[in-house]
Amino acid sequence: MAKTFKASKLQVLTKIIIPANISTFINSLKVNIGLSLVGVISGEFLVSKAGLGYLIVYGGQVFKLDLVMASVIILGIVAGIMYAGVLLLEKLILQTKKFK
Repeated sequence: MAKTFKASKLQVLTKIIIPANISTFINSLKVNIGLSLVGVISGEFLVSKAGLGYLIVYGGQVFKLDLVMASVIILGIVAGIMYAGVLLLEKLILQTKKFK
């Protein structure tokens, strides 16, 4: 219908497609927070000399459970903060009249 009224591609994108898919974008962000942390930590498992992944591997090798658990707790806190940030972003975006 927008093309019938000679809307440009940019207008169709900004006025129809993005507002219709904003909830999908937000839900994808929520899922991908955890997956991004998994990717970072598994990369640190393999090649890092520092970081939380390195501490988990090192703590497991020298039998220091406190290093492993501290790293896992820090990861949980970081994931929680990032998730709360996405929830705040969702509230801010969905409160505007444009996306209701």
